[in-house]
Amino acid sequence: MLRVTFEGVAHCFPTGVEALGPLTLEAAPGEFLAVVGPSGCGKTTLLRTAAGLLRPSGGRVLIGGDPLSGPAASVGMVFQQPALLPWRTVIQNVALPLEMRGVPPSVRRAQADAVLAALGLADFRDRFVAELSGGMAQRAALGRALIYDPKVLLLDEPFGALDALTREALQLDLLRLWAETGKTMILVTHSITEATFMADRVAVLSARPGRLRAVVPIPLPRPRQHAMIHSEEFGILVAQIRANIEAGGNVANQ
Repeated sequence: MLRVTFEGVAHCFPTGVEALGPLTLEAAPGEFLAVVGPSGCGKTTLLRTAAGLLRPSGGRVLIGGDPLSGPAASVGMVFQQPALLPWRTVIQNVALPLEMRGVPPSVRRAQADAVLAALGLADFRDRFVAELSGGMAQRAALGRALIYDPKVLLLDEPFGALDALTREALQLDLLRLWAETGKTMILVTHSITEATFMADRVAVLSARPGRLRAVVPIPLPRPRQHAMIHSEEFGILVAQIRANIEAGGNVANQ
């Protein structure tokens, strides 16, 4: 898997708003890194620079040691909203990245079927978006990001719009996929609890412009189970992360 390195990354929007950094941070190959911080601190901006969707004003992003100059096949991204095409079926949505790359129909169908089976969506392959629950739609969006087997997966609050039970189920699904594939994953979330539950380390950003305040290791055993959330060790880690968030900024402790 690939290392993701942010070297002095900063971003200032054309309006003059300084959104991020400078910030230096690294996700090791195969690591699950979570990023938290006050609302508006530049978490999503940071993730978009790693996806090649946004060119930083300063510094650079390296994927596997190579400077990133735009979207790369080695990097996939999942957004908070699934953004599926309503006139397409589930399998057509999932296979879209391969279609855009000119992959033959038979090959992309086979790859999409394999991804849908791994995500528990095989029985919904021919359904349209309107027929899906929120959790199913987000699974389909995850499948679309996984279809070309990226080595790095970026997740921008992918569970933020879901109910608590669906969110917990998808957290476990994602951790299972991470354990099976060894991909490098970076999760942006407003939830300290979610970050602590999912990650190997949690990076805490300051208020805007987001700078790195702390990186908190999460030594909880794997595989993770939601019962851990009620343990004393978990509570101490949550308190440590919260204490590192700059005064005046809040994240939801869901």
